[in-house]
Amino acid sequence: MAETVAFFRPNDERAAEATEIVREMGSEPLSDPMLAVEPTGDTPREDAAYTVLTSKTGVELARDAGWTPASEVVAIGTATADALRSNGYRVDRVPEEYSSSGLVEELEDEVAGERVEVARSDHGSAVLTDGLNDAGAYVHETVLYRLVRPEEAGESAVAAAEGRLDGACFTSSLTVEHFLAAADERGVRSAAVEGLNDAVVGTIGDPTRETAESYGVGVDVVPADAEFAALAAAVVERL
Repeated sequence: MAETVAFFRPNDERAAEATEIVREMGSEPLSDPMLAVEPTGDTPREDAAYTVLTSKTGVELARDAGWTPASEVVAIGTATADALRSNGYRVDRVPEEYSSSGLVEELEDEVAGERVEVARSDHGSAVLTDGLNDAGAYVHETVLYRLVRPEEAGESAVAAAEGRLDGACFTSSLTVEHFLAAADERGVRSAAVEGLNDAVVGTIGDPTRETAESYGVGVDVVPADAEFAALAAAVVERL
């Protein structure tokens, strides 16, 4: 019988893509979206020397708002870069490390005295804005959307609590926190954490790993490539 691997991507093409990836790897996918998007209606500033986009969702909301960048456009990750290009924007920079700290390292030697616009969700890491501020940039952050937990989320928490989960792929600290909140609501948090610790848990990036471990969830794999396909492959391989 195929192992069951849970993931928590938004209920759109990202969840569909993840389902296909996990199934093609020979595992049974359990899609339990832990994030839903609530747009704020705000638009990125257009007068910055550098504009940083961190997600496909942010790109699409900026496009819908009619945003036109004035200067360099920086993308965290290939998925964000691909979304920019497919929506008619240029991409001037993609940091080698797909993380806030990687972006700070990419720009810190050239942003002193420059305006940097950061357009992202309401749960963006302070590592990015603080790091750019420390490098001497004038940082402005626009919150394009809020990330909330869907009311129906929690199937994976029940599966973990009942010992029916073999693997779990957490793509952000917020997915960890929302998983545990959903388990709390169902009265199975302790059992769900125990179930995760009997399974193979993977996270994208060290910040997500640190969040999981701070709540007592052991992390088995953190792939070098911060993409879902690499995360799923690492979990399935460990299984």
